[in-house]
Amino acid sequence: MSLTLALSVEVLTIGAAWIAALAIVALVLTGWRQPARAQPRMRRGDASGAIEVVHRPGEPYRPAGPVRRLLALLAGTGIALLLGALIAIVLAFAIAVTVIRLTGLLAS
Repeated sequence: MSLTLALSVEVLTIGAAWIAALAIVALVLTGWRQPARAQPRMRRGDASGAIEVVHRPGEPYRPAGPVRRLLALLAGTGIALLLGALIAIVLAFAIAVTVIRLTGLLAS
């Protein structure tokens, strides 16, 4: 027993429009709700809520040592090799599937 499902472009467009409209309605409704906690209101002219900023000197920049740089280089190389291998596997699979389908079309 096989199950076939055919959707037209019109049906997909109408479905996507409904989903977008419902998402907009949900966003509008969540924007109208009141916060669960009451927020204190501060007057504009009231300076009692002001926080004093203290400027202190920070620590000077210290470049990474050679061991840390070597570890970063090794980690970056490992990630690049792993990602390259993964991309190569996916591309090889896609090319193999394409060749198999095209040769199957040519044979028939």
